[in-house]
Amino acid sequence: MREHLKSLKAWQDEGTRSAIARVIKTWGSAPRPVGSVMLINEHGKMVGSVSGGCVEGDIVKASKEVFEKGEAKQLHYGVSDEDAWSVGLSCGGNLQVFLQPFFENEWENKLLQNLESNTPCILVSELADGPNNTTLITLGKNDTSLLGSPLEETLIATAKEAYDQRTHKIFEKSDRSYFIQVFPRKSQLIIVGAAHITADLVELGQTHDFETIVIDPRGFFAKNTNFKVPPDQIIEAYPSEVLDNITLDAYTYCAILSHDPKIDDNALEILLPSPVAYIGALGSRKTHTKRIARLKEKGISEEAIDRIHAPIGLSINAKSAKEIALSVMGEIIQMKNKHL
Repeated sequence: MREHLKSLKAWQDEGTRSAIARVIKTWGSAPRPVGSVMLINEHGKMVGSVSGGCVEGDIVKASKEVFEKGEAKQLHYGVSDEDAWSVGLSCGGNLQVFLQPFFENEWENKLLQNLESNTPCILVSELADGPNNTTLITLGKNDTSLLGSPLEETLIATAKEAYDQRTHKIFEKSDRSYFIQVFPRKSQLIIVGAAHITADLVELGQTHDFETIVIDPRGFFAKNTNFKVPPDQIIEAYPSEVLDNITLDAYTYCAILSHDPKIDDNALEILLPSPVAYIGALGSRKTHTKRIARLKEKGISEEAIDRIHAPIGLSINAKSAKEIALSVMGEIIQMKNKHL
């Protein structure tokens, strides 16, 4: 969704209304996952995709009624449906799409503001033809705010749980269904150690829309590493001195690269008990065996230690710094896309 901000802002500036289509459920080998977004303006222009090209044309046609009535619609496409074949869904999948107005709503403007300011939020829409009942839950550091239709506490709690689990989901109660879609802040890549791999990993992180933070107490390395693309932050301190001030959650990924046990272990003692999504540590199997022994001596459980990806990165027979950085980024993206 964040990648469509420029188009949405342009449409708004032109005074052009838009509609939003979201994949809310899939079966079989559907071409796009749950949460995929497509935006259509009232002139038939579109950005994003819900099926990789199979049903987009039909959704553009369906959006005309949304613009006329200002109401939401549920759309279903499947291989057994004549309509699905006619619009090109011949890849063996089934998908359910929720199409709704995306104009003249307070929650719409707030969602765009949140995406621009990197503020995490959750969109909850009642799945029903007709009324456009949607609520935006904005997750602040110390509070939660709601904008739109009122929600019961059970649904709000389920939405927050979905955020922590990094997953979109459908919530059903009695005869009502709701689609919960999470819009997290930008994923955060914490790199401990300004090693020879760090500069390449920062560049890859920026390419894939991660906020990058490099931590290294060794001033010489922090100051003299040649970053082709600079990190968002570079902090000259021991991890234990700064990690408590950084959000460590399910959207945080950590690469331990200093190759200095004093620094690496210092970071791991804080990261292992935290809910971060990924912890990888540089070093051979022999190095990791020694690391495990040190961590156990400090009272860290075997279960926590097993969270460490070591040797770090996907197995691609990487040799150079660039190749090792690529293998690390590949493993991080693999973990990132595990649920969403």
